[in-house]
Amino acid sequence: MKIKPVIMCGGAGTRLWPQSKNNLPKQFINFGGWTLFEKTLQRIKSSTFDYPIISTNLAYVNLVRKHLLKCKIKKFKIVLEPSKKNTAPAILSSVLLKEIPYNQSMIFFSSDHLIEKINQFNKSIISNKRYLNDKNIFIFGIKPTSPTSEYGYFLTKKISRNINKVVRFVEKPSIDKAKKIIKKNGYWNSGMFFARKDSIVNNFRKHQPQLFKFCTDAVNKSTIYKNVYHLNKCSFNKLKERSFDYAILEKSEDINGIKLNIPWSDLGSWKEISNIFNKNKSKYFKESNVFYRPWGKYINLYSGNGFLVKELVLNPMSSISLQKHKHRSEHWTITLGKPIITINKKKFFKNINETAFIPKGTIHRIENPFKKLAKIMEVQTGTILKETDIVRYQDVYGRIK
Repeated sequence: MKIKPVIMCGGAGTRLWPQSKNNLPKQFINFGGWTLFEKTLQRIKSSTFDYPIISTNLAYVNLVRKHLLKCKIKKFKIVLEPSKKNTAPAILSSVLLKEIPYNQSMIFFSSDHLIEKINQFNKSIISNKRYLNDKNIFIFGIKPTSPTSEYGYFLTKKISRNINKVVRFVEKPSIDKAKKIIKKNGYWNSGMFFARKDSIVNNFRKHQPQLFKFCTDAVNKSTIYKNVYHLNKCSFNKLKERSFDYAILEKSEDINGIKLNIPWSDLGSWKEISNIFNKNKSKYFKESNVFYRPWGKYINLYSGNGFLVKELVLNPMSSISLQKHKHRSEHWTITLGKPIITINKKKFFKNINETAFIPKGTIHRIENPFKKLAKIMEVQTGTILKETDIVRYQDVYGRIK
């Protein structure tokens, strides 16, 4: 029996403000010709998997259909939530579809993750399938590349040759605490997991009986039209918002970790996007999107209706012009170095991960006074996003006309 993939596609991913919004969440943002949801759909086209179930809501269902068409996935089911209730109700509603056999192996993906080394990832799925039973759940952990407070972690205890039992979850710790967790061989909690249908059902019955009741009612009373399950609104809206981690993973006694050492990211921050693009230049952007300037270069990463995302790379001891824009605002996030930011008459240093907002019409500048490169992720929003919308006041390279 093939593994049934369930793709969670109802979140907004608002950490990537201002691009990721309720009407265009992170999984649908065009990263220069591809989206994270498209990558997820391509990943489940392997012969390992059965046709997918996509959990989403009315606001995103047309975007979901467009992606399925683009990826040439003809067989699928969509579970449509009447309202956003977090991951626990979304997962259980998908599991409870009557067409899914009770002992069906199921894997649960977020729609907004970027995973490399797919063959290695799929091998880990196949090799662990034999250990699934009617009680346990396997979660996928990623070997940390650095301490970060962006992700949750888990720690395990080896109980047999192939089973690592999860003994502790840590939700987005401080950097100092993350360093200690990594020293104890802690792994990032990717949010992906692997289980049989009967295990998910049994865990919800035991740990979340009320949630199980309302979800069962919502599925049993749902209407089906063109491969879409419209969950019953009255039953579903009785549910409280609850994450799967809190509802099940932190309460169940039979959670095991699958430890992976592969490139993975949820692209949840501008620094992470910068890192991914720089490590995979041949895959993710073209040389034609790189523009050289006297102070360094900028790279157009992706764009959409009313927005443009760039990476600015400032050479050592360089500076952009003192300037303003009439038709756009800019949001900067520092990803490397410690540049000096000028906003109107104020001047200040900014460290890595710190941000600055430049409203339309504000005079501003970035300077790199040090002997190493500085990098900034720049998000432009406005009606004109071209280089023609620059009014220069000072420029060390003589570009004022």
